[in-house]
Amino acid sequence: MTLKVFITGASTGIGEALAVYYAGQGATLGLAARRAEFLDGLNRRLGGTHATFALDVRDAPALRAAAADFIARFGAPDIVIANAGVSAGTLIENAEDLEVFRQIMDTNVFGMAATFAPFIPALRAAGGEPGKMQRLVGIASVAGIRGLPGAEAYSASKAAAISYLESLRLEMRSGG
Repeated sequence: MTLKVFITGASTGIGEALAVYYAGQGATLGLAARRAEFLDGLNRRLGGTHATFALDVRDAPALRAAAADFIARFGAPDIVIANAGVSAGTLIENAEDLEVFRQIMDTNVFGMAATFAPFIPALRAAGGEPGKMQRLVGIASVAGIRGLPGAEAYSASKAAAISYLESLRLEMRSGG
């Protein structure tokens, strides 16, 4: 049985490294990120057989469409990795940084929830299969535990992500 993995923020950094790792294990991938050209290049490097979705994780309808497409083509994923994230230096005393704060929170927290939400029904439905490994993986940061100076928005978003993931873990525990 081929492992199926859906990864947001797949075009660079940790997401790209995860895509390379799982492709090396023979997994079928759903690769999501904002920049189509980066995704297409990565897909070519990985053999060109994976699904790519150029989207912003703040766009919940786009994530629902990507999830539906992935599930229709490959079935329920075994692993969904909400990796997409952004950071920028922010100082709340600067009025213009409030909008940046909102964008960081929307991407790093709402984007994580929007990534997981459309996959949860399929994961629950597939949970009865013997030996079926299912994981929802959210990428956080030590900055969510210990804030960083000049990174109030990033630190707050990662703290919120950690609390969200802890709550989701408890909610999903009964389904394995």
